[in-house]
Amino acid sequence: MSLPRKLLAEFLGTFVLVFGGCGSAVLAAKFGDANLGIAFAGVSLAFGLTVLTMAYAVGHISGGHFNPAVTLGLVAAGRANPLDAGPYILAQVAGAVAAGGALYYIASQAPGFVLGGFATNGYGDLSPGKYPLAAAAATEFLLTAVFLIVIVGATSPKAPAGFAPIAIGLALTLIHLISIPVTNTSVNPARSTGVAVFADPAALGQLWLFWVAPIAGAVFGGLIGRALNGGSDE
Repeated sequence: MSLPRKLLAEFLGTFVLVFGGCGSAVLAAKFGDANLGIAFAGVSLAFGLTVLTMAYAVGHISGGHFNPAVTLGLVAAGRANPLDAGPYILAQVAGAVAAGGALYYIASQAPGFVLGGFATNGYGDLSPGKYPLAAAAATEFLLTAVFLIVIVGATSPKAPAGFAPIAIGLALTLIHLISIPVTNTSVNPARSTGVAVFADPAALGQLWLFWVAPIAGAVFGGLIGRALNGGSDE
């Protein structure tokens, strides 16, 4: 498969992930005065569904990373070409920012629109539960590591064929159910960047953590996954 087609698949997949996941948080988590919103559980499911559906839709083209941490974790696991990592990450961030812009435009049309947190990730005062930096870093590191272990195992040639997107989507749902109160759940630097650039400047000031911790956790998880399952040729 040609690199431009792979990059377009990564752009589209990341766009849908951010627009669907963050869109559910911004537009549907709370709605009206009758408790009609989807709340944490609904947002968690939305993120999982976006990955599941787009992994089936375009995963056969690019591998369905949609996440810079996943790309680098799969490089560490021996499952991705290191030369593709830079272009993949650029495409993922571009897709995320495009989705953030589309979401901002739609959300801003609502009467009485107030930007609020705009589904950004944060710690301290920007954490939904006011969790400190150390807790946020540990959460993002550990859960991204777990995510990569699931991805590497589910995509192993020894795993049941055709079910990897389901396992990966459910894993992302579980990760959100655990960590939304802590960091609003990133495990994806592109997802964090895509909404932070349109939100309050304070979110940009904390964005570094949501690059460093997920990438470190992904590399760690990728190495564990490789030890358990082997690299691309094993």
